[in-house]
Amino acid sequence: MIRVLLADDQDLVRIGLRALVESEDDLTVVGEAADGLAAVAVARRERPDVVLMDVRMPGVDGIEATRRIVGDPALAGTRVVVLTTFELDEYVFDALRHGASGFLTKDTRPVELLRAIRLVAEGEALLSPSVTRRVVREFATRPARVPRPHPRLDALTDREREVVGLVGEGLSNAEIAERLVVSPATARTHVSRAMVKLGARDRAQLVVFAYQSGLVVS
Repeated sequence: MIRVLLADDQDLVRIGLRALVESEDDLTVVGEAADGLAAVAVARRERPDVVLMDVRMPGVDGIEATRRIVGDPALAGTRVVVLTTFELDEYVFDALRHGASGFLTKDTRPVELLRAIRLVAEGEALLSPSVTRRVVREFATRPARVPRPHPRLDALTDREREVVGLVGEGLSNAEIAERLVVSPATARTHVSRAMVKLGARDRAQLVVFAYQSGLVVS
């Protein structure tokens, strides 16, 4: 059973999400929160597998709540998916930087939302290539954000650095394999090794490392 926490300041949104989640045999809602501080408290009490986290909430917002949840060693098994009204919400990148496993827009189709919960619960990142490319491109144009190379970047081979850059561009393993003219299994191995070397908890964090280290070619 996948345990889900709903964090949103709108009652109707939480009611709708609860009805959808609990309509599935393998999913259950273990708690709700109307603000970030409550979300952190409920997460620490219930230890959900997945948190659906709204960005804009009163008091402690979803970004800070995500940072606190991801940074809590007792919640190492909890994954956060940020809910946003717009794909290029200015807070999305900060959410990923603070450890979110991905994000969804609030107009996501129910079947896709359910798929996303299961995907993230399995440890995968919820980042569609097209959306990832737009997010990275948007933030790469902001002069206030300068590259900050990951301290373990030198541990990567030249090919692994190249692969991390392609992950940052939003390419899937199959697309990376095609770009580099290698097998999908080889591309997957390079991605996995890079994640281990950089200490990335999932593919979403690898995207952030790629951007921060200046490996994404705009």
